[in-house]
Amino acid sequence: MDKQTILASLTPEVVDKFRMAIELGKWPDGRKLTAEQRETCMQAVMVWEHEHLPPAERTGYIHKPVKEDGSIVGAECDVEHEHHYPNMPNPKGAVQPIKFRDK
Repeated sequence: MDKQTILASLTPEVVDKFRMAIELGKWPDGRKLTAEQRETCMQAVMVWEHEHLPPAERTGYIHKPVKEDGSIVGAECDVEHEHHYPNMPNPKGAVQPIKFRDK
């Protein structure tokens, strides 16, 4: 599956169900999530959030403190760098796409 196919099938309601399943480790009917299902749900949630939510509202967002001079601590690392993707080629400034496994 590619990113656009996944995004087209996701609704806010589905994403909320995925979040709940990830959090509880089981589906609404009580069946346990497999490791693969958990990974797939996490990837889907991250892709959806990246397309639909501002950074501060995404899962895993960490607020950066502001220095006395008004600058943000760690702002220099908001740009994509090669060290963010140690196992993937990453041309300067390019954001790496999430790759989904075909089944």
